[in-house]
This record gives sequence, C-alpha cells and structure tokens, in this order.
Amino acid sequence: MVNRIIPYIAGDTAAAKGFYGEVLGLEVAMEAPVLCLRSPENPSAQLIVSPPGMEDPEPRFGIDLGEPAAVDAAHAEAVRRGLRVVYPLTDEPWGVRRFFVEDPTGTVVNVLAHLP
Repeated sequence: MVNRIIPYIAGDTAAAKGFYGEVLGLEVAMEAPVLCLRSPENPSAQLIVSPPGMEDPEPRFGIDLGEPAAVDAAHAEAVRRGLRVVYPLTDEPWGVRRFFVEDPTGTVVNVLAHLP
C-alpha cells in the first residue's frame, strides 16, 4: 500500500525553505539530513529538498509504503524482475528503511517506510 508519494528536489535548502515556507505556506517537518516541508493542513503533502550532491544517484521522488515489510517485499520483487537497485536496502540512522531503484523509464525512486 502506498501511503504517499513525495517529490524530491536538490538545491539551496535555505532558499527553498524561504520560498516554499513564506510564499506557499509549507512548514518545516525535518531539517536533517534533508529539508522536509509539509502542508500544515495536510501533513502527508510533502516536499523533500536535499543539498546538491547529497545522494548519488539522486532520486526524483520517494514512495512511502508505510511498513518496513512492504519495503522488503518491493525490494525482493525489484530484484526478481532484474531492475537496477542503485542504493541497497538500508535501515538509515534517521529512522527509515529504504532502497533506490531505477524504474523502466530510467527514473531513480526512493522506496521507503519509517521504522517502528
């Protein structure tokens, strides 16, 4: 089950924070290791801003599957299909289980879930 799809951009996080916060009304949900901005009215509507060069390759968006077991299952299916996993299945210190996979269009996707 997909809980949300989160667009990712890279660039000046301070400038993005000012633009998306002051112009569009998003609030800061997290500042490290990336800047996460969200709608105060709909917290699942989020945008991730990473500093340039933080991730290589850089994902274009993230798909939150809700449960770490769902991430494991998606990883197993991606491997079974021979898709290119470009970042290994990892439990990150900031509390997410994730991997990056290249979809059939060449887009890198961060598949994730928060750890309990």
